[in-house]
Amino acid sequence: MTIPLAVVVKGWPRLSETFIAQELVALEEAGHRLELWSLRHPTDTKTHPLHERLKAPVHYLPEYLGDEKARVFKAFRAARRLPGFQRAWQIWRADFARDRSSNRARRFGQACVLASEMPEGTPALYAHFLHTPSSVARYAAVMRGLPWSFSAHAKDIWTSPDWELREKLSVDRAGAAFGATCTDFGAGHLRDLAADPDRIELIYHGLDLARFPEPPARPLRHADSPFHMLSVGRLVEKKGFDRLIDALALLPEGLDWHWTHIGGGTLKDAMWKRAEVAGLNARITWRGACDQPDVIEAMRQADLFVLPSRIADDGDRDGLPNVLMEAASQKLPILSTSVSAIPEFITSGTHGLLVRDKPEDLADAMVQVATEPRAAKAMAEAAFDRLHNAFTMQPGIAKLSARLTELCGGPT
Repeated sequence: MTIPLAVVVKGWPRLSETFIAQELVALEEAGHRLELWSLRHPTDTKTHPLHERLKAPVHYLPEYLGDEKARVFKAFRAARRLPGFQRAWQIWRADFARDRSSNRARRFGQACVLASEMPEGTPALYAHFLHTPSSVARYAAVMRGLPWSFSAHAKDIWTSPDWELREKLSVDRAGAAFGATCTDFGAGHLRDLAADPDRIELIYHGLDLARFPEPPARPLRHADSPFHMLSVGRLVEKKGFDRLIDALALLPEGLDWHWTHIGGGTLKDAMWKRAEVAGLNARITWRGACDQPDVIEAMRQADLFVLPSRIADDGDRDGLPNVLMEAASQKLPILSTSVSAIPEFITSGTHGLLVRDKPEDLADAMVQVATEPRAAKAMAEAAFDRLHNAFTMQPGIAKLSARLTELCGGPT
């Protein structure tokens, strides 16, 4: 029996990262054997049905080194005997000189545990996210003399320093054998930094449409009917919900609207207070984190999906949020912004509306969709067709499966 590919993830399971679960389940169904190594224990109280489908065993590395001192000390002693330990130590020392943080120190300790506890014969490592998980995978891979690769998404690309990205994209034995990323926008940035641009592979997540029901029959709504808007996303800066709340305050008196938000996030109290000060909470439902079936049912009942993504002060931003494709799967009209890779899926005026992340622009677009239902229905139909023609899951999984098979020297 082949030894599984080691997959390093930030946390497992995480409700906000169902695109990772979708990919890993699909890789297993394509014949890959996987073993997960998670840097953090789960904190979400809910899970996605995909998490239950994954067969791979999950191991948790010490989240904080002081919590498992004996395990870390044993791992460090074992790691020092590995052939690549001195090289990994030198790489880490150079990284630490530029980033003297406790997180950087923790990465090396976790890498020692990973390198010492991975089964003999592990063929390679594959990390989801190019920041911390890839650092741990890289150090451990060097210690064990194994190839490694990564999948990059959004925050990990845009908030990591260029020097670190260049190190991970180098062509020496410590660099990634290949890297996958889920947007052309992100791929272009990484190729500009890579010593070998061909190592960067554009692989859209796409949707496994078998997991989603057929869209509901949506009769043409009347322009003066109640108008129900829905947003799904964490309440964090890059999602732009502060500006959406400000936009709701600008809607005309005569529009009978209601907005539902699904998702948790660190800004929950601040967003509720912002809406309360604006006198809007009577027209808002805050549902918190929901299971996927509940999210889809909410999409089937709504008249407009709104995702007001923007660039956060630290440079963080969305890539191409899967939730936009999920909305398209239910023929729900979409309003979003021209941030990052969102225009790769939505052409404004054809598949939905993209505007600046300004309250007045968002408000104008909401009114446009509410008062022009025929045009909104046509854009939703076009987005549904685009999803089926260009953004299904299988092409990307086939490409990633081939790269991982090559990385491992044969079927995993």
